[in-house]
Amino acid sequence: MFEAPYPPYDPQDRSSFAYDTVVRRWPVIITNLIDHVHRLIHDLTMESRTLANNGTTDPALQSKIEEGKVIIAKASHLKYRMARDQELEIIPEDGDIYVEEYNSELEKLAQARKNTWFTAPWLYAECYLYRLFRSYFNQTTYWVDFDPFYAKKEETFRSSVTAIHQIATTMHELDAEKDKLVDDPDKLSVLFKEMVQMCLWGNATDLSLLTHLTPSDIEHLQTVGREAQQARKEFILKDDQEAAWEHIKSLEPRAGSVARCDFILDNAGFELFTDLVFADFLVTHTPYFSKAVFHPKLFPWFVSDVTPADFYKTVESLSSPTFFNVTMGTTPESAHHLKEMVERWQRYLEQGIFCLSTAAKDGHKKTQFWTGPWPYWYMEDKENDLWRLLTESSLVIFKGDLNYRKLTGDVKWPVTTPFATALGPLAGSFPLLSLRTNKADVVVGISQDVADRLDEKDQGWRVNGKYALVSFLQKEQ
Repeated sequence: MFEAPYPPYDPQDRSSFAYDTVVRRWPVIITNLIDHVHRLIHDLTMESRTLANNGTTDPALQSKIEEGKVIIAKASHLKYRMARDQELEIIPEDGDIYVEEYNSELEKLAQARKNTWFTAPWLYAECYLYRLFRSYFNQTTYWVDFDPFYAKKEETFRSSVTAIHQIATTMHELDAEKDKLVDDPDKLSVLFKEMVQMCLWGNATDLSLLTHLTPSDIEHLQTVGREAQQARKEFILKDDQEAAWEHIKSLEPRAGSVARCDFILDNAGFELFTDLVFADFLVTHTPYFSKAVFHPKLFPWFVSDVTPADFYKTVESLSSPTFFNVTMGTTPESAHHLKEMVERWQRYLEQGIFCLSTAAKDGHKKTQFWTGPWPYWYMEDKENDLWRLLTESSLVIFKGDLNYRKLTGDVKWPVTTPFATALGPLAGSFPLLSLRTNKADVVVGISQDVADRLDEKDQGWRVNGKYALVSFLQKEQ
């Protein structure tokens, strides 16, 4: 099995973002989970008392309260052990995926004496953390489908109303030019790059990192004007947009054939909205694609990642006239443009032009790999059906920082390492486009001079989300 010639990032270096994650970020996430469940238990307790005052009881309600208390106790115990650098405990048998696989990796780490919170590889420990969270809820009757992060995802999505309406109007304007655009590759090239940047910077809204931003801060990060897109180009340290577009242009439309684009999703909310817009552009406004498949996570993951429920709820929310505060920088015209666009997406979902991977044949099995403990290096071996599916794709777009970390193994590659080298055995399996804003230490495919300059100018350039990488690799013929 492939092994990188460099060690993985871990929290043992106190100057690293991995160390800051274990000391600060993860405890905040656990505390937020505890507080959220506690508030819900309080509401359930008030409801139970009201029933009691009326002379009735609800055994199921009381059972849900007790189960919630157990979840809080487990999360509190986890936070205590993490702060004291204790060993990662085995994932309990909860009837869900990859219990044996996570525990097998944990056993290997124990043998290497790297199985505590401050010694375990950062990527494994972070995936383990969210799989452990899932076990807390899986071991209940009344909380088994509960997403402890959903309320925050929804709140953040609501704050994106201005940017969403602006983009909807832009897409409406594109519709008016549709017939002209299809036969004009030069104009499509410009629009493709606009879409890439919109999609790229959409993942500035990552709830697991940006836990203290106000709605106005979020809106600033999501600025979608052309001037902002142009200004951000200097922050793209590796820019393979042109190579990706040349590949797309080579996809000559053939009657009866289906050119498919796959999106390996990252964050819910505004970023998912931009992914849908990008997919809409590819299948509606270019002659090169006829289908888009979206790959979510099967359960709540890294706070803000897209689950199947998030995907369908997003389309539903965008269709609702009451979901957004329409007084915030919107017009009746932009609301109508949004309605038109989302209705098209709904038709596409009904017709199979847009498809969630879990809705396809054996989709659940092909989706579970994304929440496994391994780098994507091992996709062909660990989930061959998924690998085979993606080898049939005309373009596979990996969104966001976590997908980039899993693509590269989150190891200490020198920055000059070619992207293809960092992909290990996955390289060349399918046309691959990675859109990533830097929120973790691993970076490949840039010059040493660029890295040295940034080290002097902005020591947080690897992790602060200000810089990005657009990395493309062609399929081996």
